[in-house]
Amino acid sequence: MDEKLKRIFLTAAQRGASDVHIVPVRYPTLRIDGELYPLTEEGILTSKDTEKILLSLLDEDQKKLLYKYKDIDFSFNVDDKFRMRANLYFQNNGLAGAFRLISAEIKNIEELNLPPVLHEFIKKRQGFILVTGPAGMGKSTTLASLIDELNHSRSCHIITIEEPIEYLFYPDKALISQREIPKDSNSWHRALRAALREDPDVIMIGELRDPISISIALTAAETGHLVLGTLHTNSASQTIDRILDVLPEARKNQARFQLASTLIGIVSQRLVPRIKGGRLPACEVLIANQAVRNLIRENKIYQIDLVIETSLEQGMITLERSLATLVQLGEINLETALQFAVNVERLRNLLT
Repeated sequence: MDEKLKRIFLTAAQRGASDVHIVPVRYPTLRIDGELYPLTEEGILTSKDTEKILLSLLDEDQKKLLYKYKDIDFSFNVDDKFRMRANLYFQNNGLAGAFRLISAEIKNIEELNLPPVLHEFIKKRQGFILVTGPAGMGKSTTLASLIDELNHSRSCHIITIEEPIEYLFYPDKALISQREIPKDSNSWHRALRAALREDPDVIMIGELRDPISISIALTAAETGHLVLGTLHTNSASQTIDRILDVLPEARKNQARFQLASTLIGIVSQRLVPRIKGGRLPACEVLIANQAVRNLIRENKIYQIDLVIETSLEQGMITLERSLATLVQLGEINLETALQFAVNVERLRNLLT
């Protein structure tokens, strides 16, 4: 690794950045608590500078893939202190890179301020758990926390399928096989199909991205496995719609019944800036009770938001209630809550 690039990454870690951007003809830039800050002390990088330092991260096979596809995903360690998830890509001024810092430590549910009901989700031996939200909102960290709790509490075989591997798990009670696409398998679809023949108890899918991966995940959950995955959706009801909408028309009815019978719960999260610095999650929680299962079977997904809103005593939480609680606790201000709310009027009602 180029020494200048290593210095930038270490600075990012020291300043609590979540991301680093290396773009030609710009200063190296950090994202801290959602905002971008240029590292002016490092100077503006030329196109030649960026190409030199970024290519230092790749081996020859990776370089071939980069030049073939014009972008590449991978991950790596920085001095064994933390990991980085990287995407190198070509743009107008040459090669650029986006990097996500991944802590070497996997925090638990309490340390991440996540809803306690997640402990109940992963006690299940079979079913489908989804963590959703926009990009950069901590989905991978939440998923890692759930897998790590399983690792320390259950004797089971866990297979993870990721592109690239982010958090590294060190087996405790569980046997863990982490597979990276394309290093350990040529494709998501091949890895997912193969996973069903590798005697797993738990399958973690980094991202459910297309009809084939969704179909295999539903089948795995239906055939006795605990399946965890992420989707880039904004709410629990939108997640269910997305799963069903992307499937071919001939598969939708079967998938609806599969999802209704296997779904354990959905957590849709946002990382919101705290008043005292840093970020913490605001979460919508859907628990798949009998009412939810019936609505999925009957294709009345539009009614699920009302079930969440009226089922607080069962542990369900709307995003607006989560935001309102954070305002009442003095963790975030009202302006921040309003920016992240999906239903602003509902949030205002909760705070009056």
